[in-house]
Amino acid sequence: MMDALFLLLIFLAVIVIGVPIGWSIGFVSMISLLYCGGNLTVIPSKMVAGVNNFTYMCIPFFILAANIMSYSGITNRILNFCNALVGHIRGGLAHVNVLASMFFGGISGAASADAAGLGPIEIELMTKNGYPKDHAAAVTAASAVLSPIIPPSNIMIIYAVIAGNVSVSAMFLGGILPGVILVIGMMILNYLLAIRLKVPHTGKFAGFRTVLRTFWETLPALFMPVIILGGILGGVFTATESAVVAAAYALIVSSAGLHELSWKKVWRGFKESAKMTAVVLFVISMASAMGWGITAMQLPQKISAMCLSWASSETGFLLITFAILVVVGMLMDVTPAMLIMVPILLPSALAFGVSPLRFGLICAITLTVGLITPPVGMLLFTTSTISKVDLSALYKQIIPYAIVELLCLFVIIFIEPVTMFIPRLFGY
Repeated sequence: MMDALFLLLIFLAVIVIGVPIGWSIGFVSMISLLYCGGNLTVIPSKMVAGVNNFTYMCIPFFILAANIMSYSGITNRILNFCNALVGHIRGGLAHVNVLASMFFGGISGAASADAAGLGPIEIELMTKNGYPKDHAAAVTAASAVLSPIIPPSNIMIIYAVIAGNVSVSAMFLGGILPGVILVIGMMILNYLLAIRLKVPHTGKFAGFRTVLRTFWETLPALFMPVIILGGILGGVFTATESAVVAAAYALIVSSAGLHELSWKKVWRGFKESAKMTAVVLFVISMASAMGWGITAMQLPQKISAMCLSWASSETGFLLITFAILVVVGMLMDVTPAMLIMVPILLPSALAFGVSPLRFGLICAITLTVGLITPPVGMLLFTTSTISKVDLSALYKQIIPYAIVELLCLFVIIFIEPVTMFIPRLFGY
């Protein structure tokens, strides 16, 4: 295990000095290959092989669909609908923040996209209505973790590819109930904090007519995940093809239905999607090379043996996995964390009889919640930047939300039907 600790320390040291995550993974790949006497020429071939998978075609098209919908002004429509629905409840705008992230998660599938897209609007709206700015930023960061959990989700696609025998559509279905549990947990906390902070609220329901009007305006966006899941489950198209359908739907609806999409915005959407796709696939390719290196060092077998010796049951193993993934989720983004940790931990999960589908959902959700968990929490850096709130103030405000989400995680992890009930309904 000393070689695993050695690699981990090198990896953390390289990240701390500011090397981008993709290059950090590449550096560790080189070290692992040199350690086991491998040839460095293996790295380029493993990088190419790592992204040479048809399922990864989902990623650029889902990113494009999210960008097109964002540039069409759908974010304001989502916020208006959520405000009409729950804005009258104490802590209303915080509830709006959470619900908007849940709905936007059905479009973007990425926490950083949620924080960057909805975040500035949500924080400004809450601040203008009497919420402390650091509290508004904390709610925004906490709710952004819903985006990779509510289908569609890029990290669930990545896990399905890594695991090899897990259905993407089953992963999407399995994320629905955990997402709802997190929403309920955060909304309860929002209500309690609103009482303590004495934030103003109207207490006046907007009326069913306003709810229906704003719902109708938002329907094009809300219908996208329905089309994706309905098409997959109905056998109309595959999970990979659903991403193309989503992108085409976003272009048609944004230009013909919403009438707010210009050619300039379309170009920006394609350009931003290309940049984001390049970053994601570069990280995937580097992580594939690193995965080959750590496999050559037999780290998965060693860590699997360690888990089997430490844990005497499935529950014990899941507790160890929970602790490891929360820490890893603090230190790096979900995509590289998933690519690095799943090949290491999945053999142990299978040895304890954990379903690969259930294990994938646990990994995806735990790593995502790790993004807002102090003392690091990578998503907190993004939210601090867009909100211009000092990081130390944001850390203080995020703690209650991190605790609630970690408690929800225990429910999700240890009550098996939470992740498996809906997939089983559809025969998975």
